[in-house]
Amino acid sequence: MLIKKYAAIDIGSNAIRLLITSIIEQSDNQTKFKKTSLIRVPIRLGDDVFKLGIVSDDNYNRMEESIKAFKLLMKVHNVSKYRACATSAMREAKNGQSITKKIKKKTGIDIEIINGNEEAKIIALTDIKNYLVNDKTFLYVDVGGGSTELTLFSKGKSILSKSFKIGTVRLINELVPDNVWNQMRSWIKEHTNNYQQITLLGTGGNINSTYKFSGIKPGKPLSYIYLKEYFNMVKSFSYEERISKLNMNFDRADVILPALKIYISAMKWSGAKEVYVPKIGLADGIIRSLYRDN
Repeated sequence: MLIKKYAAIDIGSNAIRLLITSIIEQSDNQTKFKKTSLIRVPIRLGDDVFKLGIVSDDNYNRMEESIKAFKLLMKVHNVSKYRACATSAMREAKNGQSITKKIKKKTGIDIEIINGNEEAKIIALTDIKNYLVNDKTFLYVDVGGGSTELTLFSKGKSILSKSFKIGTVRLINELVPDNVWNQMRSWIKEHTNNYQQITLLGTGGNINSTYKFSGIKPGKPLSYIYLKEYFNMVKSFSYEERISKLNMNFDRADVILPALKIYISAMKWSGAKEVYVPKIGLADGIIRSLYRDN
């Protein structure tokens, strides 16, 4: 039996995450991926970038400190390989490339800025395939702070993917024009129209938190009706009450409604009646990409 540790750093628009995973290779069984540690730091890069076009000095400093801490954690965990990927906010930041160079110089950590297609490909490497029943058609919806990634799966195969600049941090800052919503609606309707029944697969911190709150058995889907009821219930609480009464993190309490709006809209436009929540994301895919390439 061979055990090694890999790490993934996911630099998103709403938070930065470090995932450390133990990879257990057994001669007679399939390889196991066991999550050892997950750290999330609420640095909202999207607040700067989507309004000003750059990452501010304050957020850069917090990001650099986080990466230094992640490097130390990787060291004490004996991580043998890592990959760091930055998504929507860093893609759009005018100073994105200079920041990655600066962080490389200060910490020795290499950060790749990846595009929406690469993001979708990485996520497709995860255990999501376990949900892809051959006779079903799935619309995969990954909602982030800066963008929403959509992939249509039919008969267990990825048919096509598209990234839209509709994310929770953009929405709370009122930075998503109507025409972008219209483009996403047209894309979903056009590409799901030919299939009799669509089921949603939802990933992202907000749908995970919604799923946890529902108390539903793992592996069971949430219904369209439940999501709409949950949306209305959350909406009836103020920001402060969502933190004190619904036990939400401060950086979840303001983005939960825009996130739910995206999932509910995708279900409405595709005619999906339920959504499965596999609780996986980009960081899990990064680990798989490291394993595949090594």
